Amino acid sequence: MAIQSRSEFASALNQVCSERGIEPEVVIDSIKQAILAAYRKDYGEPEGIEVDLDANSGEVKLHKYKKDVTPAGFGRIAAQTAKQVILQRIREAEKNAILEEYSSKINTIVSGVVQRISGPVITVNLGKAEAIMPPQEQGRTEKYFVNQRLKFYVVGIKEGTRGEEIIVSRSDNGLLEGLFKQEVPEIASGAVEVKAIAREAGSRSKIAVASGQLGVDPVGSCVGQKGVRVQAVINELNDEKIDVIAYQEDLGEFIKAALSPAKELQVKIEEETKTAEVTAPDDQLSLAIGKEGQNVRLAAKLTGYKIDIRGTSGTPREVEQREKSAVEEAKKALGVTDEEPKAEGTTEESSATDDSQSTQAVPDPNIAANPDLDPVQPEDAAVLKSREEEADASDKEPLIADSEEKKEEAEAEKVAENIQAADVTKDSDPNATIDKVDETVSTDGENS
Repeated sequence: MAIQSRSEFASALNQVCSERGIEPEVVIDSIKQAILAAYRKDYGEPEGIEVDLDANSGEVKLHKYKKDVTPAGFGRIAAQTAKQVILQRIREAEKNAILEEYSSKINTIVSGVVQRISGPVITVNLGKAEAIMPPQEQGRTEKYFVNQRLKFYVVGIKEGTRGEEIIVSRSDNGLLEGLFKQEVPEIASGAVEVKAIAREAGSRSKIAVASGQLGVDPVGSCVGQKGVRVQAVINELNDEKIDVIAYQEDLGEFIKAALSPAKELQVKIEEETKTAEVTAPDDQLSLAIGKEGQNVRLAAKLTGYKIDIRGTSGTPREVEQREKSAVEEAKKALGVTDEEPKAEGTTEESSATDDSQSTQAVPDPNIAANPDLDPVQPEDAAVLKSREEEADASDKEPLIADSEEKKEEAEAEKVAENIQAADVTKDSDPNATIDKVDETVSTDGENS
């Protein structure tokens, strides 16, 4: 309660109390302890001495057995000596007041700002106080940075290296429940009750809800119109997937609902061992198990039962092998191969490589004649190709020569026939025959 006075001491006292959030009686008691500490420093042990402090004027008097023993000028000396003690006492009182305030906020959600990241430990500014978030209380997939504003779940107050510390969390199940209480009025009022929560922070969560009032749909209340309520929670948890499930009193039906989105499941429960054997159609088996077994793992946490799941035609591994073999058979029937199409230029490169390899395989005659010589290094494909063309040309030269010889022989035979024809007709007209022969010879010469 603030002191009703206009004096400077009372105004300063009220200001300190309002800024630090502590009671005036705590500050006055701290000042008395500081005055005794100052007296002890200068005058010895203050046995039997009582401090009288006027809360309105700030006047200090020391009494021993109802006798005033205040030293001369003690007020000024005590003020200088007791300053640090007073500040320390006020800080301790302030911290105790803050811890007492947040003790009432345990298991609730508070808003804070990431103030400092010291290795794996994150310091969060909650306004009046600082809290820490250890690695085990952080989301596995969440990334934090300075000045990031988030909502945290107050786990408790524990003794740390610097005294008592407030512990906050982003991975606790209570954060998910608290966010739904803020977004869903039916949960806050008690019309809808959260029965169980299974969570893998940052990845996926399942929450089972039930309604105690007729006409209230628990799942619809949590999801909201067009999913606005559950989407607000998802956004706060950095796109963590959330499955809202209707709680069932029948354990078998509850396990079926927990394994959603898989359908057409058959459940056999053993109460003694708390085990449930689930049989799913082959086409629903992968949905029931989930990615890396996450769906069935969360369902087991939600229901509290160990779940053994299998397909109608065998274990999950057998079903998977059967599906793979069926796909391979279908590909073979359709003539589909798994070979990837070759890129452009691959065929040419492979053919060139084959040519070079085949060229390398041909033994060099120099090496055969002189085995002590070093083997010839493989040459470029273009050089090898030009050599092959030259070899082909040299092979064709004898053929060309033979054809020319045959042509000359044919021309000679033709000339001989013309001369023979001239001998037959020279008796009748020798001049004409000679001219004809000359023309023939000249013509044959031009042709040749």
